Amino acid sequence: MLEDTYAHSPITKIFDNKDVYGVGYDEQRASRKNIRLGIIGAGGVAVSKHIPAIKRLRAIWEPVELVAISRRNERAGKQIQAMYGCRWYKDYEDMLKKESLDGVLVLGPDELHFEHGIACIEAGIPVLVEKPLTRCLEESRRMCERADSKNVPIMTVSNKRFSPPYRRAKDFVQNGPVDNPAMFVGKFNLNLDYIDLFESGTIHLFDLARFLMGDIRTVTAFGVNKYKKAHRPYPVDNAIVNFEFASGSVGALYTSSTAIHLKPWERVEIYGDKRWLTVEDQYELLLYDSEEGPTKSWKPVIPNTLIFDEEFGGFMGLIENFLQVIRREEMPLVTGWDGHKALELLFAAYRSLESKKTIELPIG
Repeated sequence: MLEDTYAHSPITKIFDNKDVYGVGYDEQRASRKNIRLGIIGAGGVAVSKHIPAIKRLRAIWEPVELVAISRRNERAGKQIQAMYGCRWYKDYEDMLKKESLDGVLVLGPDELHFEHGIACIEAGIPVLVEKPLTRCLEESRRMCERADSKNVPIMTVSNKRFSPPYRRAKDFVQNGPVDNPAMFVGKFNLNLDYIDLFESGTIHLFDLARFLMGDIRTVTAFGVNKYKKAHRPYPVDNAIVNFEFASGSVGALYTSSTAIHLKPWERVEIYGDKRWLTVEDQYELLLYDSEEGPTKSWKPVIPNTLIFDEEFGGFMGLIENFLQVIRREEMPLVTGWDGHKALELLFAAYRSLESKKTIELPIG
């Protein structure tokens, strides 16, 4: 029987081990089938997020190997090979032909996600694709349909779904005390000149809205290009996106590429009946369930966990779920189709900005 993904997380197992360093022997985890991974596009996000998460999983006895990576830049590829003991390939097709891989992480440029993802699917290799799934809605649909037709698992990098505060928030929405919520409010700031506001940043909040509240029926977006910076050729620099959910609930998302983005850069609020919750900067969950009683708070104890972004960024949970999907032990918490629907929300917001109309989903 496939496990419920919510029933565990790497951090819970660390505490169960009664080991302050979190590396005490985990017999259950160590007994799992070894998984051989490859990475296509081993750039900054691979080196700073995914590979450290893989290494941390290995440290807590997860049987997983980073066997090979592909990267066009020879100097960088060989450096990663030397640092992590994996084989470097200049050409990803050579890697897929020569290596016996159980799964592949597609982490290269957005415009190559379709090419790389389809190549893995055609080879019968389960694939985890960085967000956005593609830069084209038709390509993302074709990739998901092809994976379905070949019965090859495809997941997308929606790492925030695996972040402990958001997982607990999901549990509070599913099982109470904030069940049957009426409203979602999200905020996301990302003041980096090289980042696309929607595709590379706000898409996380599009996905979280669906994750926490269910499917979305309509999208209405408003935006301005207030500061018209020449080095940032993007339609808007600040936007508000309103949602109507299939459940009848409503939502609003605020996003900015001009605000200071670390004070804080992300907030999610969910409003129920005489109780509501907020997740602050993917770090602390606050529950307000009484006018007289205290606010309830959940946040990590940093000196004890000794880790932060691998776990609270959601990357360990994401990759562990991918490994368990490959083993056919769990269902994916985030599928390729979830990535497609997040991309659909992004394009619906674009259409609404352009037409100044409400856009109904699904869109063509």
